[in-house]
Amino acid sequence: MSMKLLLATTVAVLLLVVSGFAQKSEPTIDAKIKKYVNVWDEIINKGKLELFNDSNFTTNIVIHAGPQDVVGLKAVRDFYANYVTGFSNIKFTVKDCFGQGNKIAKHWSFEGTHTGEFFGIAATGKAVKVDGVTIVRMEGDKIAEEQDFFDNLEFMQQLGLIPR
Repeated sequence: MSMKLLLATTVAVLLLVVSGFAQKSEPTIDAKIKKYVNVWDEIINKGKLELFNDSNFTTNIVIHAGPQDVVGLKAVRDFYANYVTGFSNIKFTVKDCFGQGNKIAKHWSFEGTHTGEFFGIAATGKAVKVDGVTIVRMEGDKIAEEQDFFDNLEFMQQLGLIPR
């Protein structure tokens, strides 16, 4: 083998090895969905608020909620603590979840009994069941942005706060 061919082969191999280390592979959409569904199952059904961390969420996570967005890990954890501590007998079910690229859509159901304070609302003892959809933006395998859509009027009526 000539010296030029040996040198060219060595350089080509080194470039392949270096470029392999330099590239950070993007998780597949299936891997993102699996992690996403598991994280929310653990948080809502098991009350594991400690999963609001920088392994699962970006530090500047945004939850689009009226009247203003909830921004940052601590604020988002505090927001969802209202659900975990305000309700007992929680059953959060992901009915369907799919995605493409860095976007995920989730169809879900939330059931529980209002036995604790919920965003300043004293316990009513009422059972609720609501379905909704969440649109999600991921950054790598971390949750970066979410917006929930559900019938808030129906939810408030089930709590007995607004007449039917």
